[in-house]
Amino acid sequence: MLLIKCPYCEEERPELEFRNAGEAHLVRANPIIEQSDDDFAGFLYFRQNPKGLQFERWRHIHGCGRFFNAVRDSVSDKFLTVYKAGEPRPDVSKLLSPAAAETEPPVTKRPRAKKVQV
Repeated sequence: MLLIKCPYCEEERPELEFRNAGEAHLVRANPIIEQSDDDFAGFLYFRQNPKGLQFERWRHIHGCGRFFNAVRDSVSDKFLTVYKAGEPRPDVSKLLSPAAAETEPPVTKRPRAKKVQV
């Protein structure tokens, strides 16, 4: 069973107590009324899904109920670190071992939404 450490409770708990809430650090453009439908659809529906490191939001639903962020390797399903919501992204190079940092793919930016003709 996968154990996840909640940064608020400061305890490692089974994965069944948590829910993934999607990609972390998403920022909606302001003002929203000036966004095109394609740009808003891109923000709302299209997410990164790189192989390797991902910045994700999680919620400790059967514990404190709070949201937090995590850096998780999607290949090994290993959590590199967890941090409280609102805190900046941690420096990934400090989290990886020197050997892993050389082989780890870079974290890419989210692609723009493509126009789909209906």
